[in-house]
Amino acid sequence: MELRASAVDNGEIISYLDAALPEVYGYLLHRVRDKATAEDLTSEAMLSALQSLRVRQPDLLGVGWVIGIARHKLVDHWRREERRRRSLALLPTEPEAAPADAEVDIGVANDVLALLSPAHRTVLTLRHVDGLSVPEVAAVIDRSVHATETLLVRARAAFRDRYHEKAAAHE
Repeated sequence: MELRASAVDNGEIISYLDAALPEVYGYLLHRVRDKATAEDLTSEAMLSALQSLRVRQPDLLGVGWVIGIARHKLVDHWRREERRRRSLALLPTEPEAAPADAEVDIGVANDVLALLSPAHRTVLTLRHVDGLSVPEVAAVIDRSVHATETLLVRARAAFRDRYHEKAAAHE
């Protein structure tokens, strides 16, 4: 079913999006193979479609248009997941750190990051997830390189301590 967006009212657009919902969900479920993730991405795609329609209505609304939006949400999801995987390579420089080949639980790591102060979370994310060098992180947060190195050492220590506490609680 396709609609000329300029010739329909908001109720018809909502009905159309409701009808497209199962196809968008199926498209995403087939690619992520996880119901909860597919539901989240479908919700994001549908919300984005509605927001897009507020700004500009395309000439022709079709399932392909909504699936195109869903595809962009899927790519964003995969990028976030890749950044999370790279963030698990956080290798503290202190000698008492865990060995490089130690398994890191991504769920615990995300929980721990959420518990850290905004400054610690920011420097760890910029350095280890986004892959910025220490001078680049310093420029982003508007601190000296020395102050940034100190902040990173403290952030890694806070992360490591809380990670071990959380990981022990999950066992």
